[in-house]
Amino acid sequence: MIKRVQAWLSRKDRQEEQPVEISPDNIPRHVAVIMDGNGRWAKRRGLPRIVGHQNGMKAVKRATIAANDLGVEFLTMYAFSTENWKRPKDEVDFLMRLPVEFLALELDELIEKNVQVRVMGDSNALPNHTRKAMEEAVERTKHNTGLILNFALNYGSRKEIEDCMRELGNDIKAGRLSPEEITSELIDSRLLSGGLPDPDLLIRTSGEMRLSNFMLWQIAYSELWFTDVYWPEFDKTHLLQAVAEYQRRTRRYGGLK
Repeated sequence: MIKRVQAWLSRKDRQEEQPVEISPDNIPRHVAVIMDGNGRWAKRRGLPRIVGHQNGMKAVKRATIAANDLGVEFLTMYAFSTENWKRPKDEVDFLMRLPVEFLALELDELIEKNVQVRVMGDSNALPNHTRKAMEEAVERTKHNTGLILNFALNYGSRKEIEDCMRELGNDIKAGRLSPEEITSELIDSRLLSGGLPDPDLLIRTSGEMRLSNFMLWQIAYSELWFTDVYWPEFDKTHLLQAVAEYQRRTRRYGGLK
């Protein structure tokens, strides 16, 4: 019995070591990621939560390079939500310094790889050093034509939709728009993600299976992939697994295919 269990485990290990098969003809154009589990990753190792966030920053670079190599055109990373301000001030202050540190270390390489940096969210509430770092990254990469790395920073989907509806309401009130002219395409253009296609694939790490107020309008027909892996552990292999699962699915958009 023990030998049979050992043989099964050995066979399982060999299967997990096999390379993931990816078709180059069906790469998701837009991958969105809810990066979750930094704090729990650190806690399991008896480390401060900020160490988890630091290692999560390294995972951002790994995921960006892997997505770029794979041919993904748009990568949206949920970096900080409008609800994250509820966290302890010391942790929030540290999180607000991370974009500054990340871009100081990685921006030149992102430029070399032709990556264009974008940001969506309410920048007005960000500390000056965070906002300036993001603005510099956007400015220095605006002419790049490769992967678009889109950071959702101080972003909340409900607020985004509320602001969009308020803007449309003001246009109607001012006579610039009639209710009959409101279409899905118009709403798309007024959201913070305007100009980007909807995500084809949404990835969430750490075993949580919820959307957490992230791109609620845009992911209406996205394929969802959840993993127990904490974000600091996320690497190219996990991205390939997510894309392989994406390629095994049939996207019907409510129809029959």
